[in-house]
Amino acid sequence: MSKRTTSNGTNCTLSRTDVRPQNGSKVNGVKEEEDDGRTPGKWGRAWEVDLLSALTMFFLLTMTPCMVLYFFVACSQYECSLSSPLVQLYNGQLTLMDFWKKTPDLTIKAFKIIIPWYAFQIFLYYLPDVCSKILPSYRGGRCRGTITPSGIQMYYHINGLQAWIISNALWLANAFYFKWFSPTIIIDNWGSMLWVANIIGNAVAIFAIIKARFFPTSSADCVFSGNFAYDFVMGAEFNPRIGDWFDFKLFFNGRPGICAWTLINLSYAWKQYELYGHVTNSMILVNILHAIYVVDFFWNEAWYLNTIDIHHDHFGWMLAWGDNVWLPWMYTLQGLYLVYHPVELSYIAATFILSLGLAGYYIFRSTNCQKDRFRNSSGDCKIWGRRPKIIECTYYSADGEKRRSKLLLSGWWGMGRHMNYTGDLMQALAYCLSCGFTHIFPYFYIIYMMILLGNRCYRDEHRCRMKYGSDWTKYTSIVRYRILPGIF
Repeated sequence: MSKRTTSNGTNCTLSRTDVRPQNGSKVNGVKEEEDDGRTPGKWGRAWEVDLLSALTMFFLLTMTPCMVLYFFVACSQYECSLSSPLVQLYNGQLTLMDFWKKTPDLTIKAFKIIIPWYAFQIFLYYLPDVCSKILPSYRGGRCRGTITPSGIQMYYHINGLQAWIISNALWLANAFYFKWFSPTIIIDNWGSMLWVANIIGNAVAIFAIIKARFFPTSSADCVFSGNFAYDFVMGAEFNPRIGDWFDFKLFFNGRPGICAWTLINLSYAWKQYELYGHVTNSMILVNILHAIYVVDFFWNEAWYLNTIDIHHDHFGWMLAWGDNVWLPWMYTLQGLYLVYHPVELSYIAATFILSLGLAGYYIFRSTNCQKDRFRNSSGDCKIWGRRPKIIECTYYSADGEKRRSKLLLSGWWGMGRHMNYTGDLMQALAYCLSCGFTHIFPYFYIIYMMILLGNRCYRDEHRCRMKYGSDWTKYTSIVRYRILPGIF
């Protein structure tokens, strides 16, 4: 599933320091790389399709939508107990039909909320960026992205911070002044909106696979495995676009889900105030920590162009449905839980959780800043006050050109190969700890993140082994640990 800041966990994709040799020639075959363990031209997609991959795709298509619905019903109908429905089903006290009757209805009002929201975000997406003109250190407007596996240079229109500011400013203006709609409109219609989001997510995925087959933006960057289920879920087209600016990956990864994240949490907080007459410090913590992550995403949206989602993943159901359904419904579980189970933390506990979240954010951001500084300067910089240690390496792009790159061995990247994931997990744990220890429900996020980022570790490193061969082996012999230095 998609994550809004799924950054490259290794430094194997430093494309801005990659250069072609002046006299580089195309490779005529694979013999030249066989001894080095490399597979030329395939580093854009990490895995070969086998029976296990096909079964995994089937599981994702069928089970993850059911999981989202189950979590919502468990929280709204069973006091956030994940075990109670299963126990009742096992004991015969509940049938699948009885459970289905507890699911929310699809309503016209849900369409009237979500469709205008999507239309508004598309409108904001096309607006000229103003933030880059008034905020000196913010990068917006037309930004250069990565080079695709076929060698195409991508450019993007960056204005996410502006869209987030406008969206949240209008929500707050409505809540405190205009009163066009209730501030709790999101949580009051959350169940029926889930159905609409599913319709949109699946419709976008279907359109993406049809577009990839019949009218791709770049046929050279389309990869069909021969397995329809795999291509539908993982995507066939690398960078589907409509026109020059409407990029499917950038829009659906960043808006409308992430732009709504803080609005969803504010709706939860308002509902808690409506029900109990006050907002708990745990709800405030969740809102603050989530907001830090969301604002960071939009402030560094140009940096996001170098992440796995943009740089390697093809656009299919995984991203389309994940961004429209999984992200807004499953990443905000802590706030939803606190509406039904308000938690008032002690001063010491609240301070510890806030410190953990901020420390995680610092590690996450500083790790990625080190990589970004190293990439943009082609290694001519300082990391922790010293010249960085590097490994010079070579690889072959999909067009057969031999290129050179550099792997960073200093700073956080000398401590672990995925230290930005370490910071990510620390933040995830802080979100969950804000909810206390009564239910496992809000801890799904940290469990999921451990699985997601653990999987990404292996995907990253598989891709890097394919790309760099023995150079990558040399790197891993020096930087031995992945996420937890000295442990894992």
